[in-house]
Amino acid sequence: MSRHETSPTTVQPASHHRPNACCFCWCCCCSCSWYVPPPAPPPDGQGSRGQGGRQGRLRVAGPSATKPTPEEVRGWAQSFDKLMKSPAGRNVFREFLRTEYSEENMLFWLACEELKNECNTHTIDEKARMIYEDYISILSPKEVSLDSRVREVINRKMQEPSSHTFDDAQLQIYTLMHRDSYPRFLNSAIYKSLLQSVSRSSSES
Repeated sequence: MSRHETSPTTVQPASHHRPNACCFCWCCCCSCSWYVPPPAPPPDGQGSRGQGGRQGRLRVAGPSATKPTPEEVRGWAQSFDKLMKSPAGRNVFREFLRTEYSEENMLFWLACEELKNECNTHTIDEKARMIYEDYISILSPKEVSLDSRVREVINRKMQEPSSHTFDDAQLQIYTLMHRDSYPRFLNSAIYKSLLQSVSRSSSES
């Protein structure tokens, strides 16, 4: 796992990730997919950071998801908030984070969003502990990068978990993705290829 110190639509619970499923609908089918041409391979022909088998297929979440419009995709470059409020945008950004080995940041953010929408006390307690084990524990391979102050706050709140136990941590990871990963995403082959693809499709229709 790489963390970059200077470096959710249905949300999957934190403890049930299925690596072979479609990257956001978790349905093990490709009926929800739309295709983006893969970026050109690097000079060594090995693919991005060990991801040589990736073919540039980006998937949009949910049964009613549609391919984003050129205007929507261009809007993602206007602000990080627009990107994160778009289900398709989150999906593409997550694909980019995976190439940088920092997908855990998006997974944690999504798990926190799901927790905040939970009302059942028993379920909140259960999900909060799963989030802690998956993303906060120093023993987890998916541990996210948090400062000591936020960790202390979480440890106190975990004595009686609530739907907002991880609010401070979620904000810190959101800020990290905004400041660190987002600028690189806008300059990435994934984003540029998508923008080119949807623009071309729009002009042909």
